[in-house]
Amino acid sequence: MSNKANKTIETLRRYESRNVTFIDPDGSWPIVWERAKGMRVWDDAGREYLDFTAAFGVAAAGHANPRIVAAGQRQMARLLHAMGDVHPHALKAELARELGRLTFERLAKRIGKTVFCNSGFEAVEAALKTAHLATGRTKIIAFERAYHGLGYGSLNATWRSEFRSPFRRQLGEFASFVPFPEAKVDLAKLEKQLNSECRRQKIGAILVEPIQGRGGTNIPPAGFLKLLRKICNKHGALLICDEVYTGFGRTGRWFASEHFGVVPDVICLGKALTGGFPLSACVGRADVMDRAWPESEGEAIHTSTFLGHPVGCAMALASLRELEAKKLVTRSAEMGEHFLTELRRLAKRLGQARCRPRGLGLMLALELFDEGKPAEAIALAVTKRLLAEGFILLPEGEPANILSITPPLTVGKTHIARFTRALGQALEDAYA
Repeated sequence: MSNKANKTIETLRRYESRNVTFIDPDGSWPIVWERAKGMRVWDDAGREYLDFTAAFGVAAAGHANPRIVAAGQRQMARLLHAMGDVHPHALKAELARELGRLTFERLAKRIGKTVFCNSGFEAVEAALKTAHLATGRTKIIAFERAYHGLGYGSLNATWRSEFRSPFRRQLGEFASFVPFPEAKVDLAKLEKQLNSECRRQKIGAILVEPIQGRGGTNIPPAGFLKLLRKICNKHGALLICDEVYTGFGRTGRWFASEHFGVVPDVICLGKALTGGFPLSACVGRADVMDRAWPESEGEAIHTSTFLGHPVGCAMALASLRELEAKKLVTRSAEMGEHFLTELRRLAKRLGQARCRPRGLGLMLALELFDEGKPAEAIALAVTKRLLAEGFILLPEGEPANILSITPPLTVGKTHIARFTRALGQALEDAYA
């Protein structure tokens, strides 16, 4: 670690809450980012890395995409801030129209209406409020291994105990958790459980990630989302798809729910929406949103100072145009299939008992085992080694034995080849 990096880390130790940035005592983690472009990141010592996380899936069109950056710069010079829920700006209206077009207009020939937010978990909380107002019901169903954010609303629907337990006495506990299915045979049992929960409680919504992200890139069986749609229709609940991670081409479709032939009532969006500016959105069918939210009489009941920020809206519109112009959604599907093939070859070489690849589009994962048990230590060791060799990735899941691979949608075959060679060698050495 450079002297400059050491100074940064020591400043964080002194002035940042100690629960935020993980600092490994051995000095292997973290690196201090200086700049990024496309697939590449440079640390403060000038060392180059290939980013196979897209910075939590944010940089879908590549880091510092020129089109997106230019849009943000122009807007900053023109209108840096506006009064989003009082005196609007045109870009907010344009982006709301575009999100409606991409979601409910395109998928169901319906109008979609948007509540703008600042981060993914805020979009989830807007969706939860929408469900409560639209149905008059207080309870929801969520899924084991789910991650929906850490706000006090969304935290009720986030599964992992290390996030929930410290705040349990303050949480509303309005979510019931059911298993996220791994095989089609699970669906009949799940249907009975869902029907039972809906009869037992006043369920206003089922909240689901079409593909679970932080839970370990868990892909459900084909009939799962259709089952949820059926249950919601039967019991008068809303189907909310949290597409904060999976949206905007990550899985090879604009939205992951499209793989399963289901249109939700509400969609939560974020991360790749702007390519790097804090902006998210809760988009719902117009009839649902109008049933839920009263017309403003001068005081919005769900808003924030930075709602529909003009810089974020400008960057989001540029990001959507870039995704469309460069056909990055199609590219995600094509590159994802190639990448998954390479991971399967790697797994075959190392043995399926050790490595199990999966994924859709460029939302990929490699689950690691050692003598039949989750290999969390190996996943961490490989992650650290690859960082030292110039590749950024993250372990996910509970336990964290799953290597999450979500590069920018601009990733090329040369990048994939370099990464899989380094990954293969690191795994062979770790298992030796």
